[in-house]
Amino acid sequence: MEKSGFPIAVVMQRRPANSRWADYVWEPWSVLLGYEGGGEPRLLVEEAGVEQWLHPGFKLLLHRVEAEGYYLNVSARDPRVMVLWRMDGERGVPLEVTVSYDEAGRWLDGGHSVDGVAMPPEIFAWVGEYVEANYRPEPRKRIKPRSFMHPKDRV
Repeated sequence: MEKSGFPIAVVMQRRPANSRWADYVWEPWSVLLGYEGGGEPRLLVEEAGVEQWLHPGFKLLLHRVEAEGYYLNVSARDPRVMVLWRMDGERGVPLEVTVSYDEAGRWLDGGHSVDGVAMPPEIFAWVGEYVEANYRPEPRKRIKPRSFMHPKDRV
């Protein structure tokens, strides 16, 4: 089951690299609230070798099957919005966003570039409310180690 989405835009930043192998580094910088619909990326900042580009048209969606991943995120000391992104020519481009640790982990396992940015308080409240209403930890059955079993019961 899906809850309504939260419209956002992703700000990608290009900054000079302190490396002899690369001149610059792309990274997600932040997410901004209330950007509905699509649109072309636009330059926000260009100074001292730093560029920041606004990419509108993303929507955070919450799915019940990801409730544990949302719980892990909002209960962490530093909750994040995770951004899956890639290089497109000379520019870093965001492709997807999530607030689920589990989903972001699957993206990383798939070899994608994923970075987290600070979660705005409005998104934190929205996700926290969803977790309270939809997340119930599954009881875990404790399995006794073989060393605690009677030798006759060990198979």
